[in-house]
Amino acid sequence: MSKLIFFLGGAGSGKTTLAKTLSRKHKAAFFDMDILLRPAAEAIMTLQGLDPSDRDSPEYKRLCRDLGYRITMDAALDNVQLGIDTIVVGPFTKEIGTPDWIAQELTRIARSLEDTDVRVAYIYLENEALYHKRITARQSPLDEWKLANWDAFRASLVRKEVTWPLQASSVAYIDNSSDDPAIAYAELERRMYE
Repeated sequence: MSKLIFFLGGAGSGKTTLAKTLSRKHKAAFFDMDILLRPAAEAIMTLQGLDPSDRDSPEYKRLCRDLGYRITMDAALDNVQLGIDTIVVGPFTKEIGTPDWIAQELTRIARSLEDTDVRVAYIYLENEALYHKRITARQSPLDEWKLANWDAFRASLVRKEVTWPLQASSVAYIDNSSDDPAIAYAELERRMYE
């Protein structure tokens, strides 16, 4: 049974780094929404006269957010249908709050939670200051809106509960606050590939 593993969590939590490490070791397909959407988002934002590096403003969310999730999930589901373990990275904040979202997605490929091993790794940090420190250290143009609008952005860092009807053992909340990512990775691998 192929796995569909979601890496969720706030910006700067380290979800992409951990996901890439797991994907590399287990030869799983890897889909990062930021990478898949980037060319389209830059074109859309530029055509609208907006900052092409913006990934967080209300304008970006209105114009690009849903497109990014659709592109990412279409690519991921195609690989799941081929029987390939698949890792997906993105916040999925609205989606994890919708209990039937994952079942609806799987029906697009005539699959269900009974024949697909869906797991979630929710990566988080112990406090807001650590998120700010890590986001600042990345020095990415994609983070400029986050840092310039920190009071508005910080609400997105609150840890969310996954409402999908998964077994408790299929959802792991992993604290990645340590300076040694191997600590979080050890728990992650155990929970995703036990």
